[in-house]
Formats: sequence, C-alpha cells, structure tokens
Amino acid sequence: MVHQARKRFGQHFLADSAVIDAIVSAIDPRPGQALIEIGPGLGAMTLPLLERCERLTVIELDRDLAARLRRNERLEVIEADVLTVDFAALAERAGQKLRVVGNLPYNISTPILFHLLAVADRVVDQTFMLQKEVVERMAAGPGSKDYGRLSVMLQWRYDIESLLDVPPEAFEPPPRVDSAVVRMQPLPGTEAVDAALLGELVTVAFSQRRKLLRHTLGRWLEARGAAGGFDLQRRAEEVPVAEYLALARHVATLK
Repeated sequence: MVHQARKRFGQHFLADSAVIDAIVSAIDPRPGQALIEIGPGLGAMTLPLLERCERLTVIELDRDLAARLRRNERLEVIEADVLTVDFAALAERAGQKLRVVGNLPYNISTPILFHLLAVADRVVDQTFMLQKEVVERMAAGPGSKDYGRLSVMLQWRYDIESLLDVPPEAFEPPPRVDSAVVRMQPLPGTEAVDAALLGELVTVAFSQRRKLLRHTLGRWLEARGAAGGFDLQRRAEEVPVAEYLALARHVATLK
C-alpha cells in the first residue's frame, strides 16, 4: 500500500538516490555507534545507513510508518513526538554519545534544534536536512542579514557547517522551499552559561533589529543593574557570539 504524505506531519520524503548517497557518505556511520534517525519516513536514508552500521534507532510519529519500520528487526522504533524524547536517557542507555541524523519536519525544525541543544554534551554530531533559509541563519556570522537569535543560540554550542544544497525536486512531494544539509558538532570546553538567560537577552537584543541596542537591550540591562561596560551604540547583528555570552555571564553574577 502506497503511503500518502501527511501535511500535518510536514512529510516530504527524500527520493533522489544521488542526494541520499551524498548525505549517508557525509554521515559516514560505523558499526557500534549510537545512531539516532529523526523522521525516517519511508526509510530512504534508513536502509543505506543500516548497510553501514549494525543497528539504528529511529523516531517516527506517524503510526503507519512506525508499523512499517518495525518489520526490520535491526531497527529500534520509538513511536513518539521527537520533542518528547529524552535524548539524555538514550545516550545513558547506549553507554556512549549519540550521533543524530534526519530529514527534519520543517514546520518544527527550530523547536527540535532547541530540544537537542539541552543535550549537546551527550552528542558526537548532528547531521540534518533543513530548510535552506534556516541553515543560512544557523551558520550566519555577525554583520549578515541572516545573523540573529538562532545563530547566537546555536553557535554558542556548535560548530556549524552547511554541507550541500538540495532542490525541491529531490523530494516527493516537493516542498515549496530549497533545502540544505547541515552538520553540527558540539564545541569542546564550552564555558557554562545560563541558557534561559542567554535566550532572553538575545531575544530582547534582536526584537528590533534596525534600532541601536540602547533602545532595546539597554533598557533590559538597566532593569537588572547591569548597565555600563557594554557598547550599546551598535545593532544586534553587529555583536559577535562571544560578546553575548560574556554579557550573559556578567548579568548572571548580578542576580
């Protein structure tokens, strides 16, 4: 029976064999690694991945697809919303750090990235298919129109590399946007920072991109007794990630 893509799950199934080969080669899975695939769908990447590794854990919300995947005894199928999955527990059970891959549903890709951000220390790397616009924002540097909250929050914890662009016709049904594959590798020795505080700070900073920070972040800092010592005569997009992190740590000491 042919599976019809379900709009409510944001399903667009990868169908181009050349693209699939390129992604699997980039992942380069090895036997014994704790590999997790998010949104395996019809198994376009799942089966090529299995050819290179002994076992694979897949997370699939669609009940019909999960049932189909369970027919393969080398797959462990977690039938759940990925945003409810405890990746730290999966790493603990595996006894090693995870390698997480997948063609993420574009309608919830950012929430998934933030869900995984909390367990970056339990991950070797993440390789995802995403909307190209999102990948550009993830990897953008200061001074770029794409540089924003997502850039800062992810670059704080990861080295981010765009690997390849993927056109809509590589999918069935084709999405209305271009896609891209991104590799995310957690940075070693990242200094501790209050993620919630950093998130609030950066959200305020980018709330009015065209205005100087003294109009937005300046007021936020004054309310916390943290004014002074930070150049507010800039726009949010001009501030490097390292300066946002240093500011967040400074504000945290004043609580």
